[in-house]
Amino acid sequence: MSGHEINPNKWIDLYSDYLFNYTITRVRDRETAQDLVQETFFAGLKSMKNFKGQASERTWLISILKRKIIDHYRKINSNKGKAEVRMNLNFNGEDEGDWLEQRVADPFDKTAENNLENTELGLAIHNCIGKLPHKQAEVFKMKTLLGYDTETICNELGITASNLWVIIHRARTSLASCMEKNWF
Repeated sequence: MSGHEINPNKWIDLYSDYLFNYTITRVRDRETAQDLVQETFFAGLKSMKNFKGQASERTWLISILKRKIIDHYRKINSNKGKAEVRMNLNFNGEDEGDWLEQRVADPFDKTAENNLENTELGLAIHNCIGKLPHKQAEVFKMKTLLGYDTETICNELGITASNLWVIIHRARTSLASCMEKNWF
């Protein structure tokens, strides 16, 4: 274990608040966030033997949590009638991605017209993302929708930072073109 022992008995005390705060900013629903953190702890228990000690326990748990969040959104978006796209502005203080997010109608204005517009826009975005080449779609979702940092995406996909930004640029260009044709 490379000198790192995992101690799941301390996970709740040490990491639950951090993992919850991380999750709530991405799913915006308290109950869902709590469930995802609980699933993360459970998955961590099941895969303890895979922990190599190359990262801190917290970093390892965050990587499990990120996959749980991705799975959560895949489950939601696979249900076409409930397709919605949630985007946070300025992940990690970075400005990338704002061009698309700023065009989404205000989700706090609950008029029937805006609800319909949000649903239709979410479906249009989802459809346009579905038309991207697989790697572009994957990188775009990880960076813009899920807020992964550059280093995490590069490590997970085996690409360089400059390659990531080229892929992001191409994805945004394609999405903008698709949205112009299908929405705006």
